[in-house]
Amino acid sequence: MSTLPPDDLPVDGIDEGKRLIRVGGDSGVSLAERLAERFHRLTWRTPLHGLRLRGKHPLKLITVADDPFVGDPSRGRALLDGYISLRGERRAIEGLDAKLPGASRSFADHIHSFGWLRDLSTVAPRPQAAPIAETIMRAWLATHGEAVSEPAWRPDLTGKRLLAWVAHAPLILSSTDLVYRSSVLHALARGARHLERTADKAPAGAPRIAAWAGVITAGLMIPGGDPRRVFGEAGMIRALGLSVLDDGGTVTRQPAGQLDALMTLVALRAVYAARRMEMPADIEMAIGKLVPPLLGVAHGDRGLSSWQGGGPIAGDTIDAVIAASEIRTRPLRQARGWGYQRLANAGTLLIVDAAPPPVGQMVDGGCASTLAFEMSDGPNRLVVNCGGARAANAQLPDALAQGLRTTAAHSTLTLGDSNSTALNPDGTLGRGVGEVELARAETDTVSRIEASHDGYVRRYGMVHRRQIALGADGRDVRGEDSLLATGRTRRRTEPLTFAIRFHLAPTVEVSPTADGQAALLRLPGNILWQFRCKGGALAIEESLWIDGDGRPHPTEQLLVTGETPPGGTSVSWWFHRSR
Repeated sequence: MSTLPPDDLPVDGIDEGKRLIRVGGDSGVSLAERLAERFHRLTWRTPLHGLRLRGKHPLKLITVADDPFVGDPSRGRALLDGYISLRGERRAIEGLDAKLPGASRSFADHIHSFGWLRDLSTVAPRPQAAPIAETIMRAWLATHGEAVSEPAWRPDLTGKRLLAWVAHAPLILSSTDLVYRSSVLHALARGARHLERTADKAPAGAPRIAAWAGVITAGLMIPGGDPRRVFGEAGMIRALGLSVLDDGGTVTRQPAGQLDALMTLVALRAVYAARRMEMPADIEMAIGKLVPPLLGVAHGDRGLSSWQGGGPIAGDTIDAVIAASEIRTRPLRQARGWGYQRLANAGTLLIVDAAPPPVGQMVDGGCASTLAFEMSDGPNRLVVNCGGARAANAQLPDALAQGLRTTAAHSTLTLGDSNSTALNPDGTLGRGVGEVELARAETDTVSRIEASHDGYVRRYGMVHRRQIALGADGRDVRGEDSLLATGRTRRRTEPLTFAIRFHLAPTVEVSPTADGQAALLRLPGNILWQFRCKGGALAIEESLWIDGDGRPHPTEQLLVTGETPPGGTSVSWWFHRSR
């Protein structure tokens, strides 16, 4: 592993205070933007776009790249059994309809990106795997090889598909059928031409990075591709400038997207290596920038925390990606632009969402999670968010999956039974939190965060302020949630209800104390924490947690409720580790 030079590390100093603003507004995607995007995608189906994709196709690839990652063995074994499987959804390989009627978005993405090639190669040698891969490839080519349409030719999926094809070419190009081989290479060349014209239309973040990676991959692997490679490198550098913030976080604020972008760039580096070429320094540097923020949102079990629709991706997966990145660095404690704050002392760890939500145009499936936090003790998660709005198992009802985006599905305060930021039906975020005031301090005895957001100001004239302090010995976490009247709306005379939720991990056993103001929390290994609150009524209610495979697990939540008078109110709470 290489060590990232100190000068290239994102700044991790502790600033006294800062105002974070939701740049780009909070109105979501405008009608004009929707129409323009719709028109652009419709042009894919026109004869003119088809003419632009015409040209010679290669007789062979220059070489084959290595895939730096292993696939999912369970999904690979399902392929050997004759099924494509993902999060409870599956289709038979025999007679596969590549139009995928009724498939979920995540399942369709899995098919069209050809990510399943990685799973297949993980569990079977080429003689066994190639016939399976060829069967699926033939079905896909028959439906999508010539017809450019959504979602199969979405730029990010096309880019991932080209990366997968060159990394697993022995599985899809071993046939002696020259017509079939020609069709595969023809589709690869058409995909490259399509991306040259559409990559910059992909959403900023992991999707645009994947699209430009496809252009570069084709330039490296198709004979005579140097001009395309140079064009793709320039596009990638632009995409990284728009997608990766100064602190290394991606603009969508999705840890799952951060991981996706990192994996794409590491896979692209393997394509350069296959050609015995060095990746351009600006692109190589982006790999180093992406790693510290990703580690910053990992818990003591090394797995990701659940933010912006993602789930708790397992620590083993994160470890493998970091190892493949060849970057050795420390977790970023304070990613102000990306928005996550990390407090860690003596094995106790908190991850706080302390920034405005991503702009509506930036993210699909965004969540109203401002000022929520997750907490773990060593390898044991204690306080979590429900998570998984974009990664939930296909068996989860759509209405419930949408509910995972709400403020109530996160460990924070809700006012008036409403979301701090509006959730649009199309998956984007609307009006709500526009500014977050943040201050952080570190001393020998305590790490402290104080943050506030304006998500309830328009409706209720109230600012939500949250203070969290973690003691140096890791045994005490003290917090306070306050509702502060701003005077910016017509004065209310009636009280408003509030609820503060602390969703608990499924492994936590909870029982109330006799006075009704506290609870005992037992973790694996007979670790005992106490919770106590003041200023609200405590109850223990049912909750839900989505695991790394998208499966829902029943769990419980600590629910603190009350009413706030027009002038505001405060609730204090305390977690204490007793053994």
